[in-house]
Amino acid sequence: MPIPVDVTGDEIDKDVRQELQSLPKTLAEDVAKNLVMVARLIDEDPEGAYGYSRVALRLASRVAAVREAAGFAAYATQKYSEALAEFRAARRMTGSAELWPVMADCERGLGRPEKALDMAGAPDVHKLDKAGQVEMRLVAAGARRDMGQLDAAIVTLQSPELASNSVQPWTARLRYAYADALLAVGRENEAREWFAKAVEADRDGSTDASDRLAELDGVEFVDALEESDGESEVAGQVADDTVTAEADATEADATEADATEAADAADAADTTEVSDAPESGDKD
Repeated sequence: MPIPVDVTGDEIDKDVRQELQSLPKTLAEDVAKNLVMVARLIDEDPEGAYGYSRVALRLASRVAAVREAAGFAAYATQKYSEALAEFRAARRMTGSAELWPVMADCERGLGRPEKALDMAGAPDVHKLDKAGQVEMRLVAAGARRDMGQLDAAIVTLQSPELASNSVQPWTARLRYAYADALLAVGRENEAREWFAKAVEADRDGSTDASDRLAELDGVEFVDALEESDGESEVAGQVADDTVTAEADATEADATEADATEAADAADAADTTEVSDAPESGDKD
């Protein structure tokens, strides 16, 4: 797959660069460039990112960072079985529990929420940092909802991290999930409160909490482009109507002028005819 000229491979994280040092220099550079493309495209063009991840995987399948990148690219395209296999491979190579929550979410994607819940209670969770533990809680709550256990999902999300007033990278998503769970059981007023709290914490727009809040408040947004198109259409119709009216008026004026000209001609003919007729007093 083509690599843009502005991609050098130096953009990757230093830890990943260090992993790639086990490869020949030219190969390491090629792998690095493909990994940069995965990171660049994964949010906007997941399928494109997936394509670059497969290239990197063919070049260096024994590098943990490559297997991890391939896993996330597959996950972004909802290829959960493939993603899970790549995450497991990366975990075997590193021994890290960091990927445990996303592996559990893959189980959800494969229709196995019970397995995701089992993973949420596994000893590996205690090896996670705070962000990882919050992520695991979100996955567990999602699994509860998959199983129709809506009230249990609410309880799962209730935690010191949810109650804290400090804003962390996970705060907006945690509050959003809690608000959504409340709304699912009909607790609309509480849901509105937590969507509002999610908006306060969502500094980078990672959720659509503001839209959900507006929806609860009965606010309807109109797409500016659609409105502009509508106005243009109306303006165009008005212009067309004006042109048509002007054309009709011109045609009417022309018709009236033709009628007047014909009448004048008729009058002239009558006058000529009268002037040529003999007077009553004329004799042969």
